[in-house]
Amino acid sequence: MRGYRFQKPRPGDPNESTFDRLLKIFQDLLVYTSGNIDEALSWLTALDNEYNLTTPDYGISDFIKDLEEKGYIQNGENGTGKLGKIPTSKMEIALRQKALSDIFDQLKKSKRGEHNTRFSGLGDEATSETKPYNFGDKLDHINISESLRNAQINNGIDDFKLTERDLSVHETYYKSQTSTVLMIDISHSMILYGEDRITPAKKVAMALSELITTRYPHDTLDIIVFGNDAWKISIKDLPYLEVGPYHTNTVAGLELAMDILRKKKNNNKQIMMITDGKPTCIKKGKRYFKNSFGLDKGILNRTLSLAVKARKLQIPITTFMIARDPYLVQFVDQFTKANNGKAFYSSLEGLGEFVFMDYKENKRKRK
Repeated sequence: MRGYRFQKPRPGDPNESTFDRLLKIFQDLLVYTSGNIDEALSWLTALDNEYNLTTPDYGISDFIKDLEEKGYIQNGENGTGKLGKIPTSKMEIALRQKALSDIFDQLKKSKRGEHNTRFSGLGDEATSETKPYNFGDKLDHINISESLRNAQINNGIDDFKLTERDLSVHETYYKSQTSTVLMIDISHSMILYGEDRITPAKKVAMALSELITTRYPHDTLDIIVFGNDAWKISIKDLPYLEVGPYHTNTVAGLELAMDILRKKKNNNKQIMMITDGKPTCIKKGKRYFKNSFGLDKGILNRTLSLAVKARKLQIPITTFMIARDPYLVQFVDQFTKANNGKAFYSSLEGLGEFVFMDYKENKRKRK
């Protein structure tokens, strides 16, 4: 199976401790093994034997001890119901932060964690422009000096008085808020043909969730996975996602995503879908209809009708297709045109940059 290819690490920060250096490698392995600490440590030990990652004074056993003392791992019940070492919430946060750093390294920190637009409106950040006071304007936005100047001009210095018509307020930038649903394909094809596609998809999802929750705190992010069905997961579940023996029910994912977004009060809404294949499954009543050969007309029509429905609801869909097969490209083109959304046909290495660039673009106020 093709996947990660490890090589001897390049020289890094000379002041970096052995623990910090091992932690970075261990975190990548932890995502790759879907949170299986024993398996990740086994990989780390094998890498140490080949590349001498540790020193005579600091070995793997010391690293494990530090992981426990620093609060990265603890004893608990793992996903199989057995007792063992499991990641802590501190490790989960660290994994998201590392993913953000790895994928969105070019991103500069925002001072306010807001999304400024080119449009003025109700907001917190004052512009250099002023306007007459209107009922409903915030009192703390009143331009005192300009208002006093207006009062002097309108009433004179001898009969000085300040009335409502004299008041002037600072214009403010409109701050847009966005509700995002991130859809992640966990069908079997995400590990099919000897290629690991789920690991980079997880890293992108972790990076995006960290970006939104820490730098855009007024936004909302919901994450769903889809295979034969679709269901919602929490941010803390992202490192542990595994591919199942599923077909690709894109319809179920889109229906759940739109149902979530209908309940959001703000106007800016979007869906981001990371997938590597065509829809191959829909549910008819209590039964599943599946067809993995070519593009099934019935499944295709149901999927395209939802793309049109999302467009009417003003919900753009950005599709990140991790494949370049001609008939898949044709499907995504049809789907994107029906929704009037966006599509990227990316390599695994470029996926993160595409996600960031499109997310940033979607922060603009839509007209």
